Amino acid sequence: MRFADLLQFNGRLLLRQRFRTAMSLLAMAVGVAAVLLLTGLGEGARQFVLNEFSLLGSDVLIMLPGRKETTGGMPPITGEGTRDITLEDVEALGRLNGVRRVAPLIVGNAQTHVGGRSRELLTVGTSEVFFAIRKLKTLQGRPLPVMPLKRAEPVCILGTDARRELFGARPALGEWLRIGDRRFRVIGILDDRGESLGMEMSEAILIPVAAAQQIFDVQGMFRVFLQVRPGSPMEDVRGEILALMQQRHGGERDVTLITQDALLGAFDDILRLLTLGVGAIAAISLLVAGILIMNITLISVSQRTREIGLLKALGASAATVRLLFVCEALQLALLGCLIGIASGYGLLALGHWLWPLLPFVVSLWALGAALLIAIATALLFAWLPASRAARLPPVLALQGMQGGAR
Repeated sequence: MRFADLLQFNGRLLLRQRFRTAMSLLAMAVGVAAVLLLTGLGEGARQFVLNEFSLLGSDVLIMLPGRKETTGGMPPITGEGTRDITLEDVEALGRLNGVRRVAPLIVGNAQTHVGGRSRELLTVGTSEVFFAIRKLKTLQGRPLPVMPLKRAEPVCILGTDARRELFGARPALGEWLRIGDRRFRVIGILDDRGESLGMEMSEAILIPVAAAQQIFDVQGMFRVFLQVRPGSPMEDVRGEILALMQQRHGGERDVTLITQDALLGAFDDILRLLTLGVGAIAAISLLVAGILIMNITLISVSQRTREIGLLKALGASAATVRLLFVCEALQLALLGCLIGIASGYGLLALGHWLWPLLPFVVSLWALGAALLIAIATALLFAWLPASRAARLPPVLALQGMQGGAR
């Protein structure tokens, strides 16, 4: 039997059995779409996180209070220890030859009041240098002014969502608000950057670091960002920073320095494993689709016993009969894959339209794996009933009997 005749024969058969064909296509399409959708979500989340951290640049170090040694795996998010990193430490770090910029950071939630409105918002105490290191821009107004770190100037920068929640449609620039028991004047509106290092900047208020110390009644820094001067070797500057902190903290090395490469490597490994995990879970649905194809092929064999007998009586070999049923399953799998791919990419495009900050993408390995698993599953589960059909004796098959298949 020619290949074109085989396709035409099976095509007519699939059209006659519309409901059975539709159920098989639906099962296969759902399986393929699930693989693409879940791996696309996982890969999109991975790229989003990596892009966020890569904005730091390869010349930025993050200092945490407390010492925690790492020998691979996830870098520490917080250190271990009780000694604070003070503003005096930050000023001393800024005087190192290899350090270009230093930005302190204090983070907390504080109740913010404007008129009759009250919201608990993320409050970030920092300096004007933080804007340069994190590449933050203002949509209106200006960033935090240049001032001594110990000066608690009553000014603030609002994120776009924070501005809308506090002021509604009213202009916010130049207005006063109260954070805790202190008043601040709004001098800028932050350009919407979405989430940044785990902080939703659109819902944040940025104030001078000394003012944050007063509001939260703390002296130590939550983090310190250090930008290495161009041309200075990263490892040398790292050693200078640790030596200075050890000297200032009574000979004890009680801070942790994290590089961007360590962060990116750790998050990349973790999110890649998560993507593989959810993709494998979704691939189970393809096995379910394969079992459905096997059941449908078995039913097809029982319903087409006389047809098989006629084919064998006309000289069709067992291999031809087997090929007939395997090709039918393969056509179902390929058509179901095409529907699933179109559905998966369509849902990912819809997700990107709803959440444009997330890059919903499907890796080629995920697409190839979905196709390979779908086709292999269909062929594997169709082989048993196809072989059963191929073993039917012609005489018994013409009589509609299946007892001859052993």
